[in-house]
Amino acid sequence: MKKEEIKSAVRERYGEISVNRGSCCGPTPSCCGAPSATDKFSKAIGYSDEDLKSVPDGANLGLGCGNPVALASLKEGEVVLDLGSGAGFDCFLAVQRVGKTGRVIGVDMTASMLDQARKNASSGGYNNVEFRLGEIENLPVADAAVDVIISNCVINLSPDKERVFDEAFRVLKPGGRLMVSDMVLLGKLPDKLMDSAAAYVHCIAGASLKNEYVGAIEKAGFREVKIAGELSLPSDNIPDDPIVKNFIKESGLDKAELVEAMGLIKSIKVQAIKPA
Repeated sequence: MKKEEIKSAVRERYGEISVNRGSCCGPTPSCCGAPSATDKFSKAIGYSDEDLKSVPDGANLGLGCGNPVALASLKEGEVVLDLGSGAGFDCFLAVQRVGKTGRVIGVDMTASMLDQARKNASSGGYNNVEFRLGEIENLPVADAAVDVIISNCVINLSPDKERVFDEAFRVLKPGGRLMVSDMVLLGKLPDKLMDSAAAYVHCIAGASLKNEYVGAIEKAGFREVKIAGELSLPSDNIPDDPIVKNFIKESGLDKAELVEAMGLIKSIKVQAIKPA
């Protein structure tokens, strides 16, 4: 798939999610059913009951693969940027930590997601959160403008990850922190899966090998790059998941092949520093 085809497919898919409030990044059953299932999945990847209760209804679409806010050690008064902010879930958690003197900026390329996020901000009374339309490869943010960047299961969707990390480096202040949760691969996936549009928009086919992902962060100029945690996403019911059935139909993989492939996918938490 060409870069613009990938972006178009991702934009279309996440536009549908913002409208229908359905389905998570990975092939798990968690986000395909009732909101309680979404909450269960969110707790499995690092969110607390308090986190889930403290945000406006509709902010948590179950799209993450970790909790970057928990990593960020956010401080009062800091400016936080969320890459691929969706309906605003992590933004609303972040603003609770930076307080009234801080600010949170969410960037997303899907207009309907931004509409939902802005409605959520209004309903929750958040005055120091703003949402901007833009691509994470070309951030609508000034140089050295933010203290912390967070992102949750979004950078893997970009066809130009090196550009994303270059942009992240640009907009961070010296000494600023990068804290992301994302999907990576431990080995090469079957060609049938890598060529699947459905697999790409669900954060699978676009994922990089783990060492390549970390290398792209270092190449951008970040230092103290560390993997702070790894997580295998729930897989007990993978063959029965509606998304997985779509993969099987489109790619020609059988269930056993797909379950084996899923063992190569990890959610990682990565932190890094822009040199002061």
